[in-house]
Amino acid sequence: MNKIWLIIQREYLTRVRKKSFLVTTILIPILVFGLMTSMIVLSLKSEQKQTIAVLDDSGFFKHKLDTTSKSFSFIYVEKKEQETNKQLIDRTNSDILLHIYPFKGLEADSILMFKEGGVSLLAKNFIGDELDAQYQIRLLESAGIDKVQIDSINSRSLQLKSYDLDNNKETNSEISSGIGYVMGFLIYIIIFIYGAGVMRGVMEEKTNRIAEVIISSVKPFQLMMGKIIGIGLVGLTQFGLWAILMLILNIALPFLIPGMSESVQTGMPITTDVQAAVQSIDDNDKLKLYNAVMNQNWGLILSCFLFYFLGGYFLYAAMFAAVGSLVNEDPQEAQQLTIPITMPIIFGFIIMATSVNDPHSNLSVFGSLFPLTSPIVMMARIPYGVPVWQLILSMGLLILGFILMTWLSAKIYRTGILLYGKKITWKEVLKWIRYS
Repeated sequence: MNKIWLIIQREYLTRVRKKSFLVTTILIPILVFGLMTSMIVLSLKSEQKQTIAVLDDSGFFKHKLDTTSKSFSFIYVEKKEQETNKQLIDRTNSDILLHIYPFKGLEADSILMFKEGGVSLLAKNFIGDELDAQYQIRLLESAGIDKVQIDSINSRSLQLKSYDLDNNKETNSEISSGIGYVMGFLIYIIIFIYGAGVMRGVMEEKTNRIAEVIISSVKPFQLMMGKIIGIGLVGLTQFGLWAILMLILNIALPFLIPGMSESVQTGMPITTDVQAAVQSIDDNDKLKLYNAVMNQNWGLILSCFLFYFLGGYFLYAAMFAAVGSLVNEDPQEAQQLTIPITMPIIFGFIIMATSVNDPHSNLSVFGSLFPLTSPIVMMARIPYGVPVWQLILSMGLLILGFILMTWLSAKIYRTGILLYGKKITWKEVLKWIRYS
């Protein structure tokens, strides 16, 4: 155990003290922060109000296209004799010309839009929505239907509440889906990034012939476990520093650029639609949302996240370490050998995406019990409430899977770490497992 601890210290300290570790740890949050800031700044600067000149030959839409949009405004114009559309836009200092031809009964003959360089999708959708709203009013009036009554009916809805049958507590499917997806996605990313880091660490020592020296003092199993735990601690340290730096930068963002508090809170550029959506949420709805978040069993969620994070990492890190010991100096060889490892991770992510919508389906239950997919899938199910026996069984199978996979990986690692100059096949690897 003392030798494993020495290897853990070596792996951790040598990587943490590298300039590349410090650069990536500090640079990545700054790059993300800079990208987010530049996107928001560009979004704020791009919100220039466009003027839409309405040439209404039908006479129906005149003085009816009034809007409170901060991005567009309508003006009503008349075309002079022999005047072109370009001349009309220049004379009225407009950005877009909307030409509405006379109606034929209740149908418009044609509605055309003109703009230098073409009309954007945002402008087209805005104009279409405004025209449709007024057109629908006309159709309702012609049918003798009061639009006010229709709007009153459409604004009404039935309020649905869901409760957990076991503890009679109110549940929120939207909150549960969001928490489950975020937790499962984090584990998915962590397994990929830091599992591959273990493989690269093993490959470096093998190609540099450092492993030969170390093996003379420790057992291959001790070297593999020390490397897995040490690199895992490096990953946790880097992940924690990223979280702290991103939190500090997000707090500082509104002070650096005025008017961006909404962007920080929502994680997206400020737009009129976003502001309207935020303002439409009254205090009562915010209180309900807060209560729904706080009603989650955070003790269980966070403890399970820690367990499945560690279990999933150790399980796949052992597999990545075994693959790293098989690779010589050809990077393509590493890509081919990692396919059997990465496929279960991808399948787990796919099952997780379906589990968010149906957490108690047969596929979701299977994915949350199978050790190679349970770290990702189970986290998507836990916010919905998982039977205790399934949770215990899943944890037990994950522990057994880790022990079995570590045993098999150690057999591969023991032989592969000292084998050079030969392309290794999976058939040969199976022979090592059988006879070692």
